[in-house]
Amino acid sequence: MIDKKYTLVIDQGTTNTKVAIISRDGSLKHYSYMEHAQIYPKPGWVEHDPTEIWEKTVACIKGAIETSKIDPRQIACIGVANQRESVVAWSPKTGRPFYNVIVWQDRRTSDLADKLKGEHMQVIREKTGLVADAYFSGTKIWWLLKNVNDVRENAREGRLLFGTMDSWVIWNLTRGSKDVLTPELGGAHITDYSNASRTMLFNIHKLNWDNELLEIQGDVPQIALPLPRPSSDKEIYGYVGPEISKLLGDTDVPVSGDIGDQQAALFGQACFNIGEIKSTYGTGNFILMNTGDEPVKASTNLLSTVFYSTEEGRAKYALEGSIFITGGAVQWLKDSLRLISDPEEIERLARDIKDSGGVYFVPAFAGLAAPYWDQYARGLIIGLTGGTGRQHIARAILESIAYLNMDVIETMTREVGNSAQKVKVDGGAATNDFLMQFQADITGMKILRPLSLETTSQGAGYLAGLAVGFWSSLDELRGNWKLEREFLPKMESEMRDRLYNGWKAAVRRSLGWAKEVPWE
Repeated sequence: MIDKKYTLVIDQGTTNTKVAIISRDGSLKHYSYMEHAQIYPKPGWVEHDPTEIWEKTVACIKGAIETSKIDPRQIACIGVANQRESVVAWSPKTGRPFYNVIVWQDRRTSDLADKLKGEHMQVIREKTGLVADAYFSGTKIWWLLKNVNDVRENAREGRLLFGTMDSWVIWNLTRGSKDVLTPELGGAHITDYSNASRTMLFNIHKLNWDNELLEIQGDVPQIALPLPRPSSDKEIYGYVGPEISKLLGDTDVPVSGDIGDQQAALFGQACFNIGEIKSTYGTGNFILMNTGDEPVKASTNLLSTVFYSTEEGRAKYALEGSIFITGGAVQWLKDSLRLISDPEEIERLARDIKDSGGVYFVPAFAGLAAPYWDQYARGLIIGLTGGTGRQHIARAILESIAYLNMDVIETMTREVGNSAQKVKVDGGAATNDFLMQFQADITGMKILRPLSLETTSQGAGYLAGLAVGFWSSLDELRGNWKLEREFLPKMESEMRDRLYNGWKAAVRRSLGWAKEVPWE
């Protein structure tokens, strides 16, 4: 076992970047957190500044070390988790981005996704486990190649790198180090199988970039794409470059773990057995089920995806249901409608009334993902009367999060014939006791909330640590998981069915709405 005390994890998310210091027992010694700007150039477009993200990553590394007062020379390794489908293009020579990050929520490629559904859906489904949607990275790369002159010209000449945010962060972490897997590119230009599986360009059976997929909408140069690697890589992606080494006591710390944020949470929740499920409550919700050594060929609109890998050429798989907007609707209630002053207030409002008064809220701000996959759905509030107050709207928003989770969990368990009775939860909104109890009631399942909700950071840290011998086995990691509270269903089945049927009726009214209105 390696004789050091900590792993360092970078969790680069949709609204913020967090750097955590994790001890051997899985606890967070400390973390540093910084938000970054959300850029909306046009309706439906969402971008981030990649330079701002990297600068705040560096600041968070420095902040976590200084505030925790640890000796940085006790850091054994670095793991990375990230918002998965967001894409950036940059110069390997200068490190300068050619365009902003196009974020996973961005809908500018909806027309292209429609075309792909009509012409290539079968091959995309069979090779990638995904559906054709603007959500995934491939459509964003094709948009950059078509619409940004610098991207097109530099890609043609081999002077450009494409990557999801893990690739951007790891390249910058290792920039200037000679001991990396791709020294000719100025840093380690890699991604792991889990992130690659979200691009719509990656064959999840063969675990490599697929030439047929790369050529669907004009040739994506494979030389510009990152090298796919296991999530926990004993070969080591690379060692930190001079910029980061100075922050770590002038030591050569290995970057040895990389995984998409939702897969990281499944791993951090110790869902190592087939059939185990977790749901992460963040900007959106992401429900994943461990399906073992083979991807499930889902007949419904769920996704088969790589869970994680600890061995080149092999992987564990998961079934996933992605929900675009859940916690983001709470933020909307605060920032746009100003009906609450802080996110915690929504629970107090929801408890002020006995029910939502027949009000339903469908948070389809960016369309609806699983199990509907309707990029033209739009948000609605329905069931309003003269007696409707802000409490009813607040409660309807929280209930919508539970309903959307129910949509996915019901579909998922039916798909695999799984009789799962429990769901592990994490993420910011999992602290909301009202929501967790309603989730248990509407699903009829046990909801298990762990002592630590930072499961994304834990998962990425665990994988990095396994690669260098900081932890020795999955059993050791399973022992780190501790229950904080269990929520048991209390609602009568008749009431559950009535409420859920009302939800389904509300969703039907939101589907396809953007096709009917002239301003879209």
